[in-house]
Amino acid sequence: MSAHQPSSPYPGARLGFPQSGPGSVASWTRRLAALVIDWIASTLVIIAVIGADRWSETNASGWTLLVFWLQASIFTATMGGSFGQVVLRIRVMRLDGRRLDIARALLRSLLICVVIPPLVFNADQRGLHDLAADAVPVNLR
Repeated sequence: MSAHQPSSPYPGARLGFPQSGPGSVASWTRRLAALVIDWIASTLVIIAVIGADRWSETNASGWTLLVFWLQASIFTATMGGSFGQVVLRIRVMRLDGRRLDIARALLRSLLICVVIPPLVFNADQRGLHDLAADAVPVNLR
């Protein structure tokens, strides 16, 4: 027989975050939208560097992934979120409220690039990438 654990009333409740508004855990919808913005921006960077003709002729997805990883890591460590997250007013922070350092940001972004870690998450909507980096994405508005 296993002990029944009561479920959290909302994501972030166990962590002491509000249910909605500033400081609440960002929804998967907003986080996915930020990821789409990041991918488009990373693709545009590659097109600007190698040109649209070469981009369409080559498999540039590996370069796009590299640009995504670097920009997401650097922006998260310096600005509190990837380009897309900054646009959508999502902040990635440590549980103690501090900004992620570059090592945690690199690890978190790398795990996002692997794809599987963000798909495995807990009741607080923290994926394995967030758990590994001691991070939580929250709304700024």
